[in-house]
Amino acid sequence: MSLHTISVDLGERSYPIIIGSRLIPDVGRYVAPLRSDDMVVILSVPPADRLYGPAVRESLARSGIPSETVLVPDREEAKTIATYARVVEELLRMKAGRGATIIALGGGCVGDLAGFVAATYMRGVRLIHIPTTLLAQVDSSIGGKAALNLPDAKNIMGAFHQPALVLSDTSSLLTLPPREVRCGAAELIKYGAIMDLPLLEQLEREREQLLRLEEEATMRAVFRAAELKAGVVARDERELSGLRVLLNFGHTLGHAVEAAMEYRGFSHGESVAIGMAGEVRLAEELGMVTRGTVERLESLISAYGLPTRLEGISRKTLIGLMAHDKKVAARRLRFALPEKLGKGTVVSDPPGDAIDEALKGVVKDD
Repeated sequence: MSLHTISVDLGERSYPIIIGSRLIPDVGRYVAPLRSDDMVVILSVPPADRLYGPAVRESLARSGIPSETVLVPDREEAKTIATYARVVEELLRMKAGRGATIIALGGGCVGDLAGFVAATYMRGVRLIHIPTTLLAQVDSSIGGKAALNLPDAKNIMGAFHQPALVLSDTSSLLTLPPREVRCGAAELIKYGAIMDLPLLEQLEREREQLLRLEEEATMRAVFRAAELKAGVVARDERELSGLRVLLNFGHTLGHAVEAAMEYRGFSHGESVAIGMAGEVRLAEELGMVTRGTVERLESLISAYGLPTRLEGISRKTLIGLMAHDKKVAARRLRFALPEKLGKGTVVSDPPGDAIDEALKGVVKDD
């Protein structure tokens, strides 16, 4: 079994990202050195718990670690105030103390919820991520962001709370439906487009291997994305310098798409794909990239079976929802945009007519 370890260097809050195949059956060995004598609570969703919960619980038990499990709704329904309150009430019922450990088992949504619970319960308890989706392994489990949604604003209630460990078992990806693989590919495309041309070229060159989740290609892509994210987080943990905002390419528009569809239409990855298609067009409107850049990126997004167009929602609605985005600063919209493929910058308050013109290329509302 090949293991790869990346360190997220944050001084006292540093932690490892361990990437390998067939790690879940041995999870107890990794958790044992980190926990206190307080309880371990696995926070998961029914599909992930059915597939991996028994192996996680058995491995913890073999290491002498008793655990409890709390199940929450799948996808964005996990990230509501009502779900958060129910989980906290469950922890209180279990008499979980300040030494408790929360294990997030599943994808990005349950990871966000678990992070927010861990950040706020008893003013902060230990958090471990075991991400089982491609999107979570390459992006959301790394960096300590945790958030809940409100109806008109994605991730608007949040906290920074770094995990003690991220354990990414790439063999768990083999159980994903094709749609989930494509959604994770959207985040990989984001990394390549905004900060790593060689990764983008791998995604172009090895599309079939990655969609089939062939081990070597998948491991290299997951490792590279995690390495990029870890480096950014180490230098700009709380988005103070603007470097971490780069990782939001496609997300300003993408989050607006999710909110407009009340989190029931396109998934997060699909919404980010549309967001990247719109935002690269904004970069073209601003004279930052050429038409060829737009066509190349849209072609890659489409090649992974991801959408680049949206119907049934007006440009006016999307622009209004973008104004609620958490990246708005001093009432000015901020976008992470490519200067060329593989290199990006943050643009504040672009002209409204440029935003509208860019949206015409992806939104059919006439």
